[in-house]
Amino acid sequence: MSMMQRFSVEVEGGREGQDGGPAVGPVYRNILAKNGFPPLAPELNTAWDSFRLSVEKHPGNRMLGWRERNNTNGKFGPYAWKTYKQAYEEVLNIGSALRACGAQPGARVGIYGPNCPQWIVAMEACNGHSLICVPLYDTLGAGAANFIIDHAEIDFVFVHDKKATGLLNPDCPSAQRLKSIICFTSLTQEEQEKANKAGTKTYSWAEFLNLGKENPTELFPPQPFNSCTIMYTSGTSGDPKGVVLTHENVAVCIRGLDIFMEQFEEKMTVDDVYISFLPLAHILDRVIEEYFFHKGASVGYYHGNLNELRDDLMELKPTFFAGVPRVLERVYEGIQTAIQELNPRRRKIFGFLFKYKLFWMNLGYKQKNASPLADLLAFGKVKARLGGRVRLIVSGAAPLSREIEEFLRVTCCCFVLQGYGLTETCGLSTVGYPDEMSMIGSVGPASVYSEMRLEEVPEMGYHPLGNPPQGEICVRGKTVFSGYYKNPELTRESIKDGWFHTGDIGEILPNGAVKIIDRKKNLIKLSQGEYVAIEYLEKIYAVSPMVEDIWIYGNSLKSMLVAVVVPSEENAKKWMDDNGCRGSLAELCTLNELRNYVLSELKSAAERNKLRGFEYVKGVILEPLPFELQAELLTPTMKKRRNKMLEHYQAEIDELYQTLTKRKP
Repeated sequence: MSMMQRFSVEVEGGREGQDGGPAVGPVYRNILAKNGFPPLAPELNTAWDSFRLSVEKHPGNRMLGWRERNNTNGKFGPYAWKTYKQAYEEVLNIGSALRACGAQPGARVGIYGPNCPQWIVAMEACNGHSLICVPLYDTLGAGAANFIIDHAEIDFVFVHDKKATGLLNPDCPSAQRLKSIICFTSLTQEEQEKANKAGTKTYSWAEFLNLGKENPTELFPPQPFNSCTIMYTSGTSGDPKGVVLTHENVAVCIRGLDIFMEQFEEKMTVDDVYISFLPLAHILDRVIEEYFFHKGASVGYYHGNLNELRDDLMELKPTFFAGVPRVLERVYEGIQTAIQELNPRRRKIFGFLFKYKLFWMNLGYKQKNASPLADLLAFGKVKARLGGRVRLIVSGAAPLSREIEEFLRVTCCCFVLQGYGLTETCGLSTVGYPDEMSMIGSVGPASVYSEMRLEEVPEMGYHPLGNPPQGEICVRGKTVFSGYYKNPELTRESIKDGWFHTGDIGEILPNGAVKIIDRKKNLIKLSQGEYVAIEYLEKIYAVSPMVEDIWIYGNSLKSMLVAVVVPSEENAKKWMDDNGCRGSLAELCTLNELRNYVLSELKSAAERNKLRGFEYVKGVILEPLPFELQAELLTPTMKKRRNKMLEHYQAEIDELYQTLTKRKP
């Protein structure tokens, strides 16, 4: 075994704080950029270049896949595909139609709906005519769509039929400004009339394609400095902020991924298939798809129901899968349940094979060579649950717990890694290496075209020159956004001296990778003066089998933490059978016995992770309804909106604190 490998290089030293300013740590880059950033590709300057070149190189490759619903039995059929050439022809027609409707280069065009081929065709049509595509959120309700249409001054919107009603109802007054609404399929008679009354023209997809065919317009390709997209990201409070990403941001991000991937034996090929289910309105899925299109590979869209994702996995058999920790936790829980159902002997064998393979992986063996026997006997079945062909699983949007990452690395027979980035950094600021065990629990080193450093956060006790170095992660480089749309103050606040301040707290590991340890804003101070990192604790407690989801609450007037727990339905039912109870999940959630059982599970998770006494959850409220099914409790990227959570549960929390203080000796 060699000396510990380092995955990033210091290109500038750190320094102590001057004139009351914070201390800053050294500037880090990816090893591949140690002598300066690699040259950009001369032919790849914009997102449009990327798509156009792929159409020239791979006209016959499958590009966009979707499943049609069978009208007789309501089931979804096999994947149907559009090739690059077919998609390009649609893009030309849709682009011409937009121009025929009066869209001038620089105009903002909204796209509103779940992931599907039309979403991408509309996006590429914007790219080809220097129009700025603005995704509208699905998950924030009409309020956000209304805000974005008005704020970005959108005149044209592409919409999924399911979302059309939201645009045309009284909660969305700014839709009055729309010149045209184009449906991914077709609108109902009633919707057409409603829109026409407001002076908005409506088109079905077929009509719009036809309009473009009859009025062909020359392409108007963008320049690198032109805005490509305005992505609105929800703060955990307040109005969404519009992040302006240029064509250069996207092109540099794609080029950086190419250079990064080039160093590994495993190459990405045109036969790779990505399953798309994370919202395209967010940067993680969008960047991955841009990269797949750049490579001439295929993207298949899920049929719109996350609970039936397994069906799509079996049908599509993807080679690449990206999830947020929430989704990967579900995969993990599914595998855990299957293990629990094995007879004791086979369960023991599974446990032994797991430890055996992990042992060899920790010694530095590649996952595919660590134990082919274990893969054959046990883990091939796990891989089959994801369709059987997965080569890479990437987790983003929030840190994944170490326990789950290690488990998936061993059992899924593929690479599992984490990346980190924000909409503001075009989605990728750091990325892990495949097959590198020293990166478990980290998000990897800086990406090829990013520079990174930590900045001191004195009020939280994080210091970039300490041991270990910790502080707020700051990023600089050509993938960093140009500013918040129409919000110069917020732009100035977050970009200082060219460094974008992420608000995330990181630690630099000895191997040069970054570990996300906290969020600047989610620190609460308990009445005894102790700071508690709420999100970190939620990750630890969420691994308990009884916990489907958890929101932890504390404040500086109280000495104890309490939590709202959504119990795992499967495990609650199991508990019910073991304890001879009956009833629905909602009824179970009112039982003191179940509450005490959940508390004891949380306690053992706290002990396992050596939490400090004040980090133990002292009281719980059980909630039968998942947070995502309740209006406005989560942001579109599934982050908790803590102020909304508090409003929602305030009465129950007050009551819980009263009982807890009574009980105190």
